[in-house]
Amino acid sequence: MQPPLLFKIGKRLNLMVYALLIALPRAFAQEDVAVYKKLSLEELMNLEVTSVSRRPEKFSDAASALQVITNNDIRRSGASSIPEALRLASNLTVAQISPSEWAISARGFNSNLSNKLLVMIDGRTVYTPLFAGVFWDVQDTLLEDVDRIEVISGPGGTLWGANAVNGVINITTKSAKDTQGLLLLGGGGTELRGFGGMRYGGALSPTLHYRIYAKYFDRDSSLRPDGSDGNDNWSMTQSGFRLDWDASPVNLLTFQGDLYGGSIEDPGPDDTDVGGGNLLGRWTHTVSPDSSLIVQWYYDRTHRSIANSITENLSTYDLDLQHNFIAGERHHFIWGLGYRWMDDDISNAPTVAILPAHLRQDVFSGFIQDEIALVPERLTLTLGSKIEHNDYTGWELQPGMRLAWKVSPKQTLWSAVSRAVRTPSRVDRDLYIPGNPPFTFLQGGSDFESEKLVAYELGYRVQPTTRLSFTVATFYNDYDDIRSLEQVNPPAPAPLVIGNGLKGHSYGAELTADYRVTDTWRLQAGVTRVLLHLRAQSGSTDTSEGSAEANDSENQFFLRSSMDLPGNLQLDVGLRHVGEISRQNVPAYEELDVRLGWRATPQLEFSIVGQNLLDAQHPEFGNPASRQEIQRGVYGKIQWTY
Repeated sequence: MQPPLLFKIGKRLNLMVYALLIALPRAFAQEDVAVYKKLSLEELMNLEVTSVSRRPEKFSDAASALQVITNNDIRRSGASSIPEALRLASNLTVAQISPSEWAISARGFNSNLSNKLLVMIDGRTVYTPLFAGVFWDVQDTLLEDVDRIEVISGPGGTLWGANAVNGVINITTKSAKDTQGLLLLGGGGTELRGFGGMRYGGALSPTLHYRIYAKYFDRDSSLRPDGSDGNDNWSMTQSGFRLDWDASPVNLLTFQGDLYGGSIEDPGPDDTDVGGGNLLGRWTHTVSPDSSLIVQWYYDRTHRSIANSITENLSTYDLDLQHNFIAGERHHFIWGLGYRWMDDDISNAPTVAILPAHLRQDVFSGFIQDEIALVPERLTLTLGSKIEHNDYTGWELQPGMRLAWKVSPKQTLWSAVSRAVRTPSRVDRDLYIPGNPPFTFLQGGSDFESEKLVAYELGYRVQPTTRLSFTVATFYNDYDDIRSLEQVNPPAPAPLVIGNGLKGHSYGAELTADYRVTDTWRLQAGVTRVLLHLRAQSGSTDTSEGSAEANDSENQFFLRSSMDLPGNLQLDVGLRHVGEISRQNVPAYEELDVRLGWRATPQLEFSIVGQNLLDAQHPEFGNPASRQEIQRGVYGKIQWTY
């Protein structure tokens, strides 16, 4: 099968970038190649984060169940993709379905179409209106350029809007100024068969910096339970750029973009082809020491031709304005307006259809939040709400209230009550199986409403010593109008119509700890316990009990050890236990990841990574009849900076 046009363009662009990098003279490629910075515990607690309040604040002050994955954490874990890096956040459930597919959620409701988690990359929402979730196979960047990943478990709809129901993932890449010089990397192994990447950063003037990058990978197939080949190997290329201009002391302009294309093997005659690109611009203006304004726009184009199914071409246009300012001595306001236009064009198949095939959707939004210092620097009450209008359900309101008590400089206690919604997707309203009438199996619900959550949270973060910190967060979530499969003519099993016939609740706790045993040895641990109960509402004919919506293990445990050894060696070990997924008969499992790195010179690093070392193959998600299993893998990597 011929690769899509975007794949061809991306591959040629990668070759052009590679040629350009090799041709650059050595004198023009100076980079600060200092050893990757290890944050002390004190520095980590003072790290600036933005996801909780939508403005910079100290991690230690963030009144939320927040975890931060730093660039050094990613490097030392041996992660080679964003989903693999997200395993470092113990407040997430991360299950690999196949080489290219992942089920990722927070606080329950995990599925291969997880739709209650908002994900952003540099302020761009990587959301598809097709199923209100994320295609993880095309969310990528050069991991060496990621500055941090902020992960919130719990609703964020008050600031971020629809679909920030059970959590928010905010991925932030480094500025162009922080990625100067040349970087080359490559390697390969058993499952990650081959990969390579390159990045060059330079300066056009003292205030204008840029970078360009390109990367490629090829991943081997998974296995079926009987040990046969899963026929789902995956390869992709991606290139991109970023430009940061300090136009004046109070104005910062950012312009960046990516272009990608790839192919996922399918056992049938056709493969799944993916391709796309995006452009983003952002203006940050400092009005005064107490006030700032951010205006951001982006365009995102995605193409996906699913083997033996639909082909989708989606264009998204987004404009966002945000203003924050301090009023008086006790009020810190932040407000904003947003508009998103999505143009979705689908080519249907005989087996499945999305009707109408072409649809334009408009989303208007606004939010306001006030942080009130009841007792300055000790007790803060935060009140706010977001209001959105979508074409399916009209106006949606998502208010929230949060109280944070700074017990001491090293202790924060918080509680919160908030409302969040998951608005309808095209699958909810417009799906038909089979693709031609009569639709005898499954039909979208023409009156499908938003799923609703009211959440209650209580949390505590403390740093009892200079080497130890831990956070505990407890929650109770009350869900209503959850997606169901309703029988049209009961007790006849078909046709089914998608409805809002389920409700339920979940509760649980999350505990994380970070212990710097010595200056050269760090331990991190995380434990989560989530219990979710769904049931049919009065009048519903759904008999699934939510088996299509939530497939979660109730218990998870993670332990990571990072040691600096003599001779510029680094040893990193990660152990995880994931409880059984009873609804899918996925047994509990334990797995071990190990990385051994050697920094031969300040510019040159070698590493070898072993993943899933305890089993030759194991399942993480999916029903026994159709699931794939993940194999043990080993790969080597060389990285050179210049």
